[in-house]
Amino acid sequence: MVMRFLRVKVDYGKCRYCGFCHTISTCKSRGYCIGCLACYWACPYEARVIEVVEEERKLVKISVNGVEYSVPEGITVAKALEIVGYPFSPPGSKGVSIACGTGGCWACAVVIDGSLERSCITPVRNGMKISTDIEGREPLRIVHGPSPHTVGGKATPWWEVDYVNYVEAAIWVAGCNLRCPQCQNYTVTYDNTTKPLTPREAAKAVVECHRIYGTKGIAISGGEPTLNRVWLINFFREVSKLVSHKVRKHLDSNGTLLTPDYIDELVEAGCNNIGVEPKCLHVDTYMNITGLKDRSLAAKYLETSWKAIEYIYEKYSDRVYLGVGLIYNRQLITLDEIAEAGSRIASIDKRIQVTVLDYFPTFRRRNLKRPSVNEMLRVKRVLEEQGLETVIVQTEIGHIGPKNTIR
Repeated sequence: MVMRFLRVKVDYGKCRYCGFCHTISTCKSRGYCIGCLACYWACPYEARVIEVVEEERKLVKISVNGVEYSVPEGITVAKALEIVGYPFSPPGSKGVSIACGTGGCWACAVVIDGSLERSCITPVRNGMKISTDIEGREPLRIVHGPSPHTVGGKATPWWEVDYVNYVEAAIWVAGCNLRCPQCQNYTVTYDNTTKPLTPREAAKAVVECHRIYGTKGIAISGGEPTLNRVWLINFFREVSKLVSHKVRKHLDSNGTLLTPDYIDELVEAGCNNIGVEPKCLHVDTYMNITGLKDRSLAAKYLETSWKAIEYIYEKYSDRVYLGVGLIYNRQLITLDEIAEAGSRIASIDKRIQVTVLDYFPTFRRRNLKRPSVNEMLRVKRVLEEQGLETVIVQTEIGHIGPKNTIR
C-alpha cells in the first residue's frame, strides 16, 4: 500500500556545521530518516527541509499491548501507534501525549521492549513489543541544572532580588510546545540527549542546591515544564516533602496548558509561586513570536494562558505569589499592544508583578536588535501608565524595577 511519509533532508547551503545536531538534538535513526522532525525544529540555521513522499514500504511486525500489527518500516513508534489506532491524550493531560515532539519532555514515553522510551523520536523495528500501560512507572524528563540564581523568574518577588545573594535554586527542563524562532533558551528546549531524571532525582538535586546556597526559593523553568504533567506534579510533591512550606516553590510557564484542574493539582502538590508568560495580547502577534502556524491552536494557547492568570488570582491570591511575563522587541510587538496587555492585567489587580523580557538576537532570529535601555524604560512607563504598580523590565544592564531601581 502506498502511503504518505515525511522526510527531512539537509540543506548544505544553510548548514553551518555548528554541531547542534550531533550534541544537543541528536537523531535516533541515523542513516534513515523516520520523519520525527526533531532535527527540523531544533536546527538553529534552518538547514533542514521537510519533504513529503508517497511510497510503498516494507511492513514490520510489532506488538502493541499484546496485539500484533503490521506497520510500515522507517517511521516513529508514535506514528506506528497512530496507525494502529492508539488514542494519544492531549498535551498537558495525565495520559501519554505528543507534547514537544522533539524528545525532551518524555510525555510521549511508552514501554518499549521492557524499558520506558520516547515514542516521538524512537524508530519502529521488527519484533518490537510496545505497552502503553505506564502505570507504576516513574516518569522521566530531561533536566538541566540545578544552579543557584540571583534574579529568579517571572514570579520571584521583586523585593527579594538584590543581584548579590542567590534567591532561587533552579532547574530547567527540556521540551516545549511552542516553536519560538528567537527561543531564549534553545539549548535546553531542544535537548533530547541528556540522561533524564525522575521527579525524585530532580527534587533531591535542586533541594540540595537550595540548602548549599541558602536560597529563599526553588524554581523550575524550561523549555516548558507543564508538558509532562505527571512528572511535574510529582516533582513538586517530592520537593514539598524535603523543604519547609515557607520555601517558595516556583513554576515558570508559558501558561498554554494551565487549565484550572491542572493549577489546582499544582497548588495541592505545594507549588506556591507561579509565573505565567502569555507574551502578548493578540493572536497574530502571538503566532509571530511563538512560530505557531495553526491559528486556532495559537488562539487556544493564548487565551488559556490569560485565563490561567485570572484563575490563579481569583482562587489562590492568598496562597500563590503570581507573576506575569510579557516580551518586548519592536520587531515583534508594538507599544500599543503592550499598553493593552497592561490594561488587562491591571483590570485583574494593579499589584500583580509584571516582568518584561527584552528579546535579543538568538537561535533563528539573529537579525533582531536588542532593545536599548531607554526603549525598555519606555515600555515600563507605558505599563505603569495603565496603573500597574510592580513592573520589572529586563535590560542589558540588569533588571529595572519599581522606582527605577536597578538590580
